[in-house]
Amino acid sequence: MRITAAISRAETPAPQLEEVELEAPRPGEMRIRITAVGICHTDLHAHEGRLAPLPIALGHEGAGVVEELGDGVRGFAPGDHVLLSGTSCGTCPNCLNNLPSYCDLAMPMTFGGKRLDGSTALCADGGPLHSHFFGQSSFATHAIVPERTAVKVDRDLPLATLAPLGCGVITGAGSVIEALKVDYGHSIAVFGTGAVGLSAIMAARLVGAQRIVAVDLKPDRLELAQELGATHVFQADQGDLAAAIRGVTGRGVDFTLNTTVAPAVHSLALECLAMRGTAGFVAAPRGEWAPAMFPMLAGGRQLRGILGGDAAPRLFLPRLIEYWRQGRFPFDRLIRTYRFAEIARAFHDLEEGAVIKPVLVLDEGEAA
Repeated sequence: MRITAAISRAETPAPQLEEVELEAPRPGEMRIRITAVGICHTDLHAHEGRLAPLPIALGHEGAGVVEELGDGVRGFAPGDHVLLSGTSCGTCPNCLNNLPSYCDLAMPMTFGGKRLDGSTALCADGGPLHSHFFGQSSFATHAIVPERTAVKVDRDLPLATLAPLGCGVITGAGSVIEALKVDYGHSIAVFGTGAVGLSAIMAARLVGAQRIVAVDLKPDRLELAQELGATHVFQADQGDLAAAIRGVTGRGVDFTLNTTVAPAVHSLALECLAMRGTAGFVAAPRGEWAPAMFPMLAGGRQLRGILGGDAAPRLFLPRLIEYWRQGRFPFDRLIRTYRFAEIARAFHDLEEGAVIKPVLVLDEGEAA
């Protein structure tokens, strides 16, 4: 089947739209007509060739309509509306315990650029293109996805709004609700107010956290963070920031969530914790870094890596959708839409910090 896909190739500033060939779904797979797809910083890094092999069709916050089922697919039918999230094997101990982001095969299935048998779903000019990024490669008009990658949603819901739930939003909200288990009366500081950080702030307000601190360099992002639930905001470049954050409670915060890759922020996120506090992080520090082990030991503090918010998409995404419908989780305020042909501009705007969550719209009916 001939489709249009945005292909990442070496030494190009952004993915380029190309006509490529998409094979039919294999057993356990579905073909999805993509109507919208969010762009995440992981896509930016992967486009540079740092996470996945090139050339490849990226995209991992897809939403669309089921068109064709492979043999053995259950629970879906042509015409179903779906969100796409990460993929997993479904049979390892973590998958069986509803922790699919820690699947034993998560890394090759997510970043390998192919199926586990080495095949790809895409080709161009007679040669294979890497596919199955996060099990979807949804920077395309159509994608072949494993059944476990899809979450069925009601057909009256706006897919262009829901698309970012599959990665950035589930990571931020899940980190607070599922991984750190922030609860009524707790305090948390969130470093970085992009899509992940702002989703975490909204989730912290949702569960009743008493003090919610937002830290960023951008005043407009901090203003939005306050509107979405932050009780205190701090410029990231102000002096003695750790003391200022600790002063919010007088003893430090119960939790921190670091969405940045700055080594200094990883240190700061530990330094402002209260006794027995937990510092969660969703991205590794870029550069050399080592935690201060004695303060961690003496304070019973923990450093906690989090993937995908520790959340099972099929269980957690319906919860987020319902919170949004109730007006308690307004993640739609983070979104700016672009036409699929504007992918280069959307990439640029995300890199420059001019947009929080760009969403590419492939179906004109979704533009509203």
